[in-house]
This record gives sequence, C-alpha cells and structure tokens, in this order.
Amino acid sequence: MASEFDQYASDYEAMQKDPLRHSFSKDGTFFFERKWLLIRSYLASLGRDLSNVSWLDIGCGKGELLRLGRPEVASITGCDVSTAMLELCPDIASRPMTDPERLPFPDQSFDLLTAVCVYHHVAPDGRAALTREAARVLRPGGVFAIIEHNPLNPATRLIVRRLPMDRHAILLGSWETRRWLRAAGFVSLDTTYFLYLPEKPFRMFSGLETALKRVPLGGQYAVFARKQ
Repeated sequence: MASEFDQYASDYEAMQKDPLRHSFSKDGTFFFERKWLLIRSYLASLGRDLSNVSWLDIGCGKGELLRLGRPEVASITGCDVSTAMLELCPDIASRPMTDPERLPFPDQSFDLLTAVCVYHHVAPDGRAALTREAARVLRPGGVFAIIEHNPLNPATRLIVRRLPMDRHAILLGSWETRRWLRAAGFVSLDTTYFLYLPEKPFRMFSGLETALKRVPLGGQYAVFARKQ
C-alpha cells in the first residue's frame, strides 16, 4: 500500500477526477470541509474545548483535513504509510507508518484521532489491530472518528470502481466499523450519514442533510466513539 500511494502522490488530485465525483465538488475541497464540520460538531456536542485538543490524523495524505482544523485545535499531527505523501505536507508534524497496523506514537498521546477513508485500504484481517492501536495512543475520554465510503450508496460504489487509487479497496459498512470499535473497547458510538447533496445545494439546504443523518444512504458515513 505504501509504494502504491507513493506513486499516486504527485498527481493524486488529477487521478480523482471523475464526472460523478466532480458533480459534487469541483476541486474536492468541499469533501474535507464536510468532514471537518462533522468532527467539530460532534466535539461541540460533548462540550469539548477544541483549543485544548491534540489531534492525530491517521492516513493524513497531504494534510488537507488537518489544515482546516489547525486554527481551532491545540496541535495537529499526521501519519501515513506513504512517505511521498508526507513530503507534500512539510508544514505539518508527521511520522511515517512503517507498519500499516502500528501507529508510531507512545501510549495516550492524543485527545482526537481521525481515520478518513483509510480503513477500506487496510486488509480486513488488519483492521482490528489498527483499531486497537488507535485505542492505545488515545487518552482516556478521547474521541476516535472513522469516516468511510458508504457501500450502500450506488453512486459511491460506482466512483470507487472507477478511481485507480481505489482499485484494491474493500469497502466496509458502518456496522462493521462499529464492530471493530466495540471490540477495541470504545464506547458511546454515534453514526452520521452524509454527502447526500452536492456542494451548491448543501450550502442552501444544509438542514436537509442534518435531517437525513440517520438514514444509511449517504455517500459517506462517520462513526464517532470514545475511549473509556
């Protein structure tokens, strides 16, 4: 996986150009904005003060999501199996994952972990180990957010089939994601489905997506969990 994403690093955005994906967001920024809105909203619902939060993004790629949240949190850190990707975010503290099932950080290092569209690139027999690692590096009471493509959405499945970086992807439903989290000892799981609307309609009718967040048909989903 590391060598594969090293090859994609230089023209990753160009390789994601798909007519259907493009209809939702022309440059892809909207996808990161939606994810950060969900993460920020969930932390706010717990009464968390973002200014005290240390955040690790697992599989951070070029760091787009971290940069969106950087002004609001105490610290940002990334890690990725692809060193070529990490070289493209020199403004972010990061470490390479030499083992895709192990996070290169000490125990209880972070308050917030995110893994955005990462698990479908992890072999199914390695997902439990990665989730246990997330629990290890998270502080008690910390939050882990896993965001993934929703295999119940036909448009999502079509886009994944057509994108070269997803040719080996094995999608996982929200029920499987919750299962890995529970097995690793996480509690208070909350699932939100989103990306029903393209960028322009969303900005006009964002309340519609909020109303549909429990309907399991959005293009992607987010599962939030806390460490006991």
